[in-house]
Amino acid sequence: MIELSNVSFGYGDGELLAEVSLSLGPGSFHFLTGPSGAGKTTLLKLCSMHLVAGHGETQVFGQQVRAMSRDDVARARRRLGVVHQDCQFLDHLPIAENVALPLTVTGARRESAEIAELLAWVGLSAQATAMPPSLSGGERQRAALARAVVMSPDVILADEPTGNVDWEMSLRLLQLLVELNRMGKAVLVATHDLNLIRAAKAQVAARVLRISGGRVQLAGADL
Repeated sequence: MIELSNVSFGYGDGELLAEVSLSLGPGSFHFLTGPSGAGKTTLLKLCSMHLVAGHGETQVFGQQVRAMSRDDVARARRRLGVVHQDCQFLDHLPIAENVALPLTVTGARRESAEIAELLAWVGLSAQATAMPPSLSGGERQRAALARAVVMSPDVILADEPTGNVDWEMSLRLLQLLVELNRMGKAVLVATHDLNLIRAAKAQVAARVLRISGGRVQLAGADL
């Protein structure tokens, strides 16, 4: 569904990623690791078409990103669910409306009962009418995941989704991602938490990729 072939990308004169190749197929589960500043967020943005590679080819759902029109990109992004590191919300709207925002923006329809079911799935039924500032870190992350999947995407891209929560909440978020993967969704998670990766590998056939020196390599069994 997403294919990167010998992709390179840099900011200014410096090259951050070099000759990166990656394939996210249906039902695949990948972790992306590496030190801070290695390029994990940049790689996710290449996958979500928020950045375009300086060299190499990126295909998303069979289309070359360079050849896609703005409408093509917009249509393809509807099939991507992105959980951003900062999980920003509109503070003047209740959580249920924040979760439904992608539907509002695209003009898609979904019954309020389906939104309620989605909030129940992430354990936020009681917070449906709450305003974002009142939520805890874990509740915000779960709301961000609900918003990311409200369009029933084929691919989930999550940037440090457990970075600001405790271990118990990390496992809860991981379980939600595993459930999505078992439904056939491709999942790519950027994380520095090796314990989270070990916990996932006990449940799914997750591949672990490490960014080092601008290149992406399959991590060894030491994880």
